[in-house]
Amino acid sequence: MRRPLIAGNWKMNMSVGEAEGFIEKIKKVADTTNDEVLVCVPSIHLGRLSSKALGSDLKIGAQTMHEEEKGAYTGEISADMLKDYGISHCIIGHSERRKFFNETDESVNLKLKKALEKDISAVVCVGETLVEKEDGKAEAVIKRQILGAFKGIQGKDAAIVAVAYEPVWAIGTGRTAEPEDAQRTIGYIRGLLDDKYGKGISDKIRILYGGSVKSSNIKNIMEQKDIDGVLVGGASLDKDHFKKIIEYK
Repeated sequence: MRRPLIAGNWKMNMSVGEAEGFIEKIKKVADTTNDEVLVCVPSIHLGRLSSKALGSDLKIGAQTMHEEEKGAYTGEISADMLKDYGISHCIIGHSERRKFFNETDESVNLKLKKALEKDISAVVCVGETLVEKEDGKAEAVIKRQILGAFKGIQGKDAAIVAVAYEPVWAIGTGRTAEPEDAQRTIGYIRGLLDDKYGKGISDKIRILYGGSVKSSNIKNIMEQKDIDGVLVGGASLDKDHFKKIIEYK
């Protein structure tokens, strides 16, 4: 049985004082649930917050990483740098990274391969824009992103990757896919992974939903058979609201 993953993505938010207060409260909640709880924080906070979470079940993750081990890549962070701070998880290929920083299916694939090589648990993001949805291209876009991300990756490695389906039109807009619609798309993603790796592997891969997840819709989302967790944006910045999401059961 797949263990649910409740993940927050702070994006470019939180002062260090705010962040420490948040982690102090949420790590106590993480210790009371059987689900895995992850908070992906700005890179400048990684060292401090990983120390703050030490000894608890709360995982601290990065929001991105570079595919190379070292070099002249100003502003980037490597997998080894994450490992130095005990960081176990990393988001790869978020739509905002694709949109604003020109990440491609090819770079996502390279990052994923590096994460697997370095034993970092990856959360690979896929999803369609509003234009792609309205043009009837959503499944084609998602298929391209999934096959691109997992190109050249063996089944035993794929089994430990989490996929986050985030319809781009629902991120930060207040709009969200109906739980049944999210299930339909996530079921499609699982089918793609089944075709590529077989049911034995695809049944192990956790697939999350992201896109305006709130305490008011988390329960319905988590009731869907193929949805194994959520990647929460704005609602993960409010410790009381995020606590309610973690405690959805």
